[in-house]
Amino acid sequence: MDAVTYPTENVVEHIEKHVIPVRIPFDDPLAGEFVVKWTPNLVFADAERAVHHRIIGFLPPEELIPAILLGVGKTFFDLADLDRDLGILNEVVEKHPTSHAAPEAVYFMGVSRYKKTHSGEPLKEAYEKLKEAYPESEWAKRAAPYRLL
Repeated sequence: MDAVTYPTENVVEHIEKHVIPVRIPFDDPLAGEFVVKWTPNLVFADAERAVHHRIIGFLPPEELIPAILLGVGKTFFDLADLDRDLGILNEVVEKHPTSHAAPEAVYFMGVSRYKKTHSGEPLKEAYEKLKEAYPESEWAKRAAPYRLL
């Protein structure tokens, strides 16, 4: 990704805006802590070094940007910062609707909204959006029980 993806100006801007990048070679002793067996392996961890999301393998720039946003959003989700989580996940869906990250972002938006409201309606809405926009995605399948709410 060093030759193709990382030097792309838009990727650099997103990395600088959303994450603090740290490069750890797979054979570095620190790689064991984060279970990095091969690269590229992008790990989203918090200040206490707890891992919240992982991206393994090469992604072109148009897929890496929404993948980074998804990782940041899922980190906020895990840390119960649901307003920031929803803002980032919405950016994935609105700005990168055809990306591989979009269906997962829709799913977690529904879950985040449920956690904020304790209403089943956001889960059902997430399923409906997944069924309509991403019917073959694994996230549509995972959300299928929500249709019954």
